[in-house]
Amino acid sequence: MFKKIYLLLATMIATFMSATGVAVAVENGEFYATPGQLGFMQAATPIMEELTEFHNMLLIIITVITIFVTLILLYIFVRFNAKANPVASKTTHHTLLEVIWTTVPILILVVIAIPSFRLLYKEDVIPEADLTIKAIGNQWYWTYEYPDNDDITFDAVILSDEEAKAAGHPRLLGADERVVVPVNKVVRVQVTATDVIHAWTIPAFGAKVDAVPGKLNEIWFKATKEGLYYGQCSELCGTRHGFMPIMVEVVSQEKYEAWLIEAKEKFASNDAPRMQQLAFAQSITE
Repeated sequence: MFKKIYLLLATMIATFMSATGVAVAVENGEFYATPGQLGFMQAATPIMEELTEFHNMLLIIITVITIFVTLILLYIFVRFNAKANPVASKTTHHTLLEVIWTTVPILILVVIAIPSFRLLYKEDVIPEADLTIKAIGNQWYWTYEYPDNDDITFDAVILSDEEAKAAGHPRLLGADERVVVPVNKVVRVQVTATDVIHAWTIPAFGAKVDAVPGKLNEIWFKATKEGLYYGQCSELCGTRHGFMPIMVEVVSQEKYEAWLIEAKEKFASNDAPRMQQLAFAQSITE
């Protein structure tokens, strides 16, 4: 019995130590999870930093409670087993003990609730945006629009394994086009879908929102580090659910303005790339 208890405590401590340390998966300015990684990716937004801190606080509370309950159980096993305590107590009520075990959980929930509600409010209330992007989920690729620049609309489709490897992207996370945003700017993302429910997600941003047909959801982020960030559709949207990668490149304001000039020329015709992606979508479903 004691061997099992020892293994349980060792597993709990190892899990706590590994999860509280934020895993950093950064290579050549690219942010994504690596095989065998424990914990979160390096936070790239203030919201994700607070999410990580909140997660670590919860983990500490849960670990302390678990260890406390385990010690109580061990004490009970040793102190009140039949051999050590042949005459059982007939105590049925203990006022102080009942007050403590009612009050302490309430206080713990209050400690959890206050930062939780504060964080939910920050996520929900969008500050004045410097840039707006519209992400449209399709089966199975993303369409992006820059409402502040009417002539910038493009589709982003997953690269094949060979293309992703040649371009230096992780498998299933590389797309033929990427969203480009400036660093340290508030970006509002309007998200919807044309067919079924999708989800636009960038883990390093702490950003995740459902793309629902006929509904316009919003989320925001403010990336504080330049680099290339990866995400995926996080809603079960069909047979190719796992093949809807998201790429967001965060660049300096100067590089972003230069990209805008190039993008206005590259995506001047909205019909051409859209027809190419429709043909691609039809080919993979046949």
